[in-house]
Amino acid sequence: MDIRKITAFITAVAAAAATFTACDKKSKITAPVPIVEETTDKSTEATTTLPVETFPDYPVTYPEIEKTQSGSLYEAEKAELKGGARAATDKPEFSGEGYVTGFGEEGKASVVFDIDVPTNQHYDLSFNILAEKAVNCRINLGDEQLTTFRTTNNGQFTYITLYGVFLTKGRQKLEFIPENGDVCLDYLKIENNTSLSEISYDAKGELVNKNAGESAKELMSFLSDNYGKYIITGQYAYGGDNSELDLIYRTTGKYPVIRFANFEVPDQNFADSFKEVDAAADWYLNGGISCVSWFWKAPSDKKSGVRTDETDFDLSKAVTDKNIAELTEEELRELYSKGNISKECYGLMLDIDNMAGQLTSLKNRGVPVLWRPLPEGCGSWYWWGAKGTDSYKWLWNLIYDRFTKYFELDNLIWIWNGQSDSTLVDRRTFDIASVDLYFSGEKDCGSKYYEEFAAVQKFVGSDKLIAISECGCVPDMDTAFRDNAVWSFFGMWYGKYIQNDKGNFSEEFNSKEALVRAYNSDGAMTLDEYRKLRGFEVKEDTEDASEEAVSDTTVTTEK
Repeated sequence: MDIRKITAFITAVAAAAATFTACDKKSKITAPVPIVEETTDKSTEATTTLPVETFPDYPVTYPEIEKTQSGSLYEAEKAELKGGARAATDKPEFSGEGYVTGFGEEGKASVVFDIDVPTNQHYDLSFNILAEKAVNCRINLGDEQLTTFRTTNNGQFTYITLYGVFLTKGRQKLEFIPENGDVCLDYLKIENNTSLSEISYDAKGELVNKNAGESAKELMSFLSDNYGKYIITGQYAYGGDNSELDLIYRTTGKYPVIRFANFEVPDQNFADSFKEVDAAADWYLNGGISCVSWFWKAPSDKKSGVRTDETDFDLSKAVTDKNIAELTEEELRELYSKGNISKECYGLMLDIDNMAGQLTSLKNRGVPVLWRPLPEGCGSWYWWGAKGTDSYKWLWNLIYDRFTKYFELDNLIWIWNGQSDSTLVDRRTFDIASVDLYFSGEKDCGSKYYEEFAAVQKFVGSDKLIAISECGCVPDMDTAFRDNAVWSFFGMWYGKYIQNDKGNFSEEFNSKEALVRAYNSDGAMTLDEYRKLRGFEVKEDTEDASEEAVSDTTVTTEK
């Protein structure tokens, strides 16, 4: 018997079975997003229009930029020295009359430069620094933190440049603070930036999978056509429901376009395992976009987990030079039984085939998917990145070939989230490059995302879309357009980043003002706007309901 694709087939069938009864209940939903509120009479069907606060549209605004040639050098020894920092001359090859050292290890000493900014524009800030060990340095502009960076440890004066920092005209205080070690700071050089003008949004919108289906092609074309014009909103949902997305709506009056979800290899309880599959399908069929990440629990019998410290799985033991991507399960089992592939390799293949089953279920329902496997592959915190770039790239290629060639999954738009040029995979195996951005302990940090945009485009090229696949702060739309860092989309993480333990909006990482301005900015695309651009029609449930009210707030549900 030909058992080609049998694992994925069984998984997909189970998904369909688990979905059957749910589809009957959801067939009455008339809004693109289900929002259910209790009524006093639970025995009858209820149509509920939820009152929410509305907000005006916010135009994208920022100071007028005047590009001029400029350059200024500020000697550190002539700046204001604080907290024990002192001038010295012991090291060779410094500029001016000396350099500044004596910062200590506690992050209390600093150098404050009084800078004179000639015009409103973007500048490159270059620090000439000598350090014997890598030291974290913080840069403050006035009373606010501008950014941080890490020094080299080569014991020589070395240029460290922050590219494209926007400064406003006039005199300002710029403070340099080493946080965990002593350095020698020679000078600060400020020059007008030219690299931001090199950023382009000319992605062609052609999928790397030449056999991609029409729905995936149409979605990719839409993303490409609007790249650089809007930032598409997105929010992670947890547990197969839309509580986080409903919370966004109640807070801002708008829904995000993209529902982000995390898939896992299904366990024996297929009904529970496929709640996320159903939710992803429903979101798309009701007019949105679904993005799926795979935070993969390692296939270990003894200690399974996602993070490296949670599992004993060793990816390097799975790597093989055999072409296994298009083998049947029977052929793979034979290779394993003969010792031609390792237990680790065989376990990976079983998991890959099970995940293919979930994605096949979405394919069969006509759902294109923004697909992000192997998140954050550049670090050692997840097991797929812990054994080096060669193992990571081998696994990426295996998943890509298995899904596109063997399972013929034509509904996937591939998102590479390696986050480093060292982990860059074959450009022919991904459509979108994304980064995860978090700033520890900071609130409303979305104005600091521009540096990553320019860095990623530099090594992936201008023909690839660039997006934020995870963030803790909603992007600041004004800053993004000012800095020419117009991400294709963003996905804000769930949990503490959006809601408190009572399910209400939390301002720990995002103020309500920042969230409202982002979702109501002319630079952001929200669900109502996306549906209109895509020609998605929403059926009205009452004669006097406006299209806007039905599209955003009205549902009919069985009690």
